[in-house]
Amino acid sequence: MKLGLVRHAQTTAVAGSCYGRTDVGVPPEATRAIAERIAPALAAQTELVSSPLQRCALLAQAIAALRPELPLRVDTRIAEMDFGAWEGCDWRSIARAELDAWTGAFADARPGGHGESTRQFMGRVGEAFDEWRAAGRDALWITHAGVIRAVWLLRDGLRCAERADQWPSRPIAFGEWVVVEG
Repeated sequence: MKLGLVRHAQTTAVAGSCYGRTDVGVPPEATRAIAERIAPALAAQTELVSSPLQRCALLAQAIAALRPELPLRVDTRIAEMDFGAWEGCDWRSIARAELDAWTGAFADARPGGHGESTRQFMGRVGEAFDEWRAAGRDALWITHAGVIRAVWLLRDGLRCAERADQWPSRPIAFGEWVVVEG
């Protein structure tokens, strides 16, 4: 059983901005190109699951239009992390002390003052991941870099990154497709 994870297309957000839960747009041509690359490669009976944010939902809909026999559903648990008051800010404008406070208590600190802690984020992604495993079928999640990194940790048995240095740092390109075996 395989779980494919596809990061959405590059967004229209200003480069360097924090846009976790902010619902930013994507260029239609970029979304279409990713869908045309992925749709033909999907196995029959693969379940398509999308984050509700438009940068993912539009890609999922484009894939579903090319593969209408595949079931598609939206799952809020695979949306990107909420960065609270940092949403929409340039990452470089966030005070070093605020970033250090977040990374210093990585599991439970809430970014941007009222954002989602890593424990909360991994808890909801973990629920979706556990549900996928229990279902026993292939799925493709159209999602975000943070969710992909969380899934890597979950696959390896880590239910919450307690320290910032445990969080995967490998870059994930826009439109990148990675696969996790169940």
